[in-house]
Amino acid sequence: MTTAIARIDLRLNPADKARITRAADLRGVPLSAFMRDALLREADNVMAAELTVTLSAEESRRFLKALDAPFQPNAKLLQALARVGQG
Repeated sequence: MTTAIARIDLRLNPADKARITRAADLRGVPLSAFMRDALLREADNVMAAELTVTLSAEESRRFLKALDAPFQPNAKLLQALARVGQG
């Protein structure tokens, strides 16, 4: 069992608190554990939605083909590399 090392304070109206408390009671867990689990689950959902890239089959094929192709620097990159080499 891990020891809590951080705290979050949350203000709720009485109806919201009663609703959340009832849900925690139905699950048979303490209110704080219920809220922690719900918040962590939502955080995971948000991060998955925002940080995951989904490609169609065609996009996936194009992406993999691009990864397999040899790198060809464009003119701007060559100019930037030349400037760095001169510095």
